[in-house]
Amino acid sequence: MDQLTLREKIGVNYTLLELSGAINASTFDELQEKVYSNIKNTNIVLDLENVTQIDSSGMGVILGGHNDGVDSNTKLFLMNPSEIVRHSLERTGFMSLFNIIHSVTEVSNV
Repeated sequence: MDQLTLREKIGVNYTLLELSGAINASTFDELQEKVYSNIKNTNIVLDLENVTQIDSSGMGVILGGHNDGVDSNTKLFLMNPSEIVRHSLERTGFMSLFNIIHSVTEVSNV
């Protein structure tokens, strides 16, 4: 069974969610709850460096978080997306839609 480990850290103007493992139909529930409940009040940074798989359910959570951020005047950032995540973003045509960053310090510039 696939697993997703999620660690949450609070910054000055963001919530960082460090993700490790697979983001798919079996694992996305906690991520969805964290993203959707926090994006209304603060920026969200998803650290995707250690994501080993992402399917349409995972992409849906990320896209929904982005859209909720637009509605709430906050932003969703993707930090260090793994090669698998990058490939999925490129394949779906969503790569240019997202704010890709390399460090949380880039959020303070928002």
